[in-house]
Amino acid sequence: MVLRSLKSLLFIPSLIATIFILQACSEPSQNTIADVTGGKIQGTDSGKVISFKGIPFAAPPVNDKRWRAPQPVTHWQGVKSTTEFAADCMQKPFAGDAAPLGTPPAEDCLYLNVFKPAKQSKQPYPVVVWIYGGGFVNGGSSPGVYSGESFAKQGVVFVSFNYRLGRFGFFAHPALSSFENDALGNYAFMDQIAALNWVKSNISQFGGDPQQVTLMGESTGGKSVHAMMQTSAAQGLFNKAIIMSGGGRELFNQLPLTSDNKNILSAEQVGVNFAAQHGITADNKAALNALRALSAEQLVGGLNLANMTPTPEAPTYVGGPILDGILVSSSTEEAFNEGNFSHVPTMVGTTDKDIGFAIYSTKEALFKSFGSRAEQAQQAYDSKGNTDLAILNYETGQDLLMQEPARFVAQQVSKFSQPAFIYRFGYVAQTVTAQGAAHATEIPYFFNTVTAKYGHITTEQDKQTAKTMHRYVTNFIKYGTPNGPGLPTWRAFKEDERYILQLNKQGTATFSPDPLEARLDVTQAKASIK
Repeated sequence: MVLRSLKSLLFIPSLIATIFILQACSEPSQNTIADVTGGKIQGTDSGKVISFKGIPFAAPPVNDKRWRAPQPVTHWQGVKSTTEFAADCMQKPFAGDAAPLGTPPAEDCLYLNVFKPAKQSKQPYPVVVWIYGGGFVNGGSSPGVYSGESFAKQGVVFVSFNYRLGRFGFFAHPALSSFENDALGNYAFMDQIAALNWVKSNISQFGGDPQQVTLMGESTGGKSVHAMMQTSAAQGLFNKAIIMSGGGRELFNQLPLTSDNKNILSAEQVGVNFAAQHGITADNKAALNALRALSAEQLVGGLNLANMTPTPEAPTYVGGPILDGILVSSSTEEAFNEGNFSHVPTMVGTTDKDIGFAIYSTKEALFKSFGSRAEQAQQAYDSKGNTDLAILNYETGQDLLMQEPARFVAQQVSKFSQPAFIYRFGYVAQTVTAQGAAHATEIPYFFNTVTAKYGHITTEQDKQTAKTMHRYVTNFIKYGTPNGPGLPTWRAFKEDERYILQLNKQGTATFSPDPLEARLDVTQAKASIK
């Protein structure tokens, strides 16, 4: 009996230790807890990376908050779990999207995500903030190719966020102008500014440096970077920029918010057209309430990148950014020419088979469009006279839309005494049959997420190419220059040199004179004719 009692007493300390260990394991690590605007959040520790997903950075933009500037987050009690992506913004997904969504879309969507290094650092980490593309009608922060894990493993705090799309993000109507005191029209850009302000206020909680923020975007995400560079509301919220296939002459369709001239289509008139489509013809408070009572599906109206057929007689969607005179007051070209943009180190470029098109029916008509440079254009594009018209339409189109504007941005950034690093990405995954790198195909290489894109058919060369491009990007985020040990030197753009970094089909990076220089010179002259 005494022996049994002694055994029981010996067992008690080990039992207490076991209970303590189990309790310790069940309690979240302090590394996965952050105190942000709204309250405490808990993320996920996956070893080298701690991620926080679905952090609200504004109140849900629903009901009377539809078509209003982002409103403050409501404080929550306790510790909010942020281990899964929240809904991407309302849209109609489509088959073939280069970055398919990871969550179902919803109107309640103003959330962001943070990936941070698990390792503690005495010095704060540099930060990169990602803006997705998708024509301002598609896209989200949840796709696997947009994962920030590789950035975090390289000592960078990565932030991605959602912003309103389509008619949720860009909309105007006389009733809104009459009954709302907020800024009007460009709600998507207001969301982006709100996310950047959240980063400034909260990123130190994740070990990030609010004074070392790089803004990075592709396609309309790149255009959004342009918009943030141009608006005073975003001044001081970032100190470097990466613009991927973002153009650089025109921001988008840019309708004026209002117009007294009936011959000039305004964003408000487009909103009136949309309202009339749903039986709403007044412009009073009741009309505004009726518009806000429409379902999210009615606002989407089947609109996406695969279904953006213009309706010139009575358009019901503005197509993107609106000239509101506050957030958007000029074209990108005008802003760059006048120096009205953030003077920050910039990485800018395209893919070698980027977006572009022209619809000339003959070569003569195509070259005539270059005005006094017609003969020079013919020599640059078709010196032997045997290039197919379809190819010429494509090449001149993509040069006008993407290739020349990227060079123009590099020229203007360097003109205002900041380094500009220009690239042209031409690598194609080894298992993909293509003549060159199509629009958006560079993203998995910039993010080092090629396996998420191509899965088991990803080759070793694909992975090595991604590591090269990702190192250039992370170096730029950290140091303001893409250069580092083991990488071919990439010098900043010089007007008297005009070299460019090219990543070729073999995954080799070379820095050399731009082979498209003659084409871009005549395109630049054509762009200036407009």
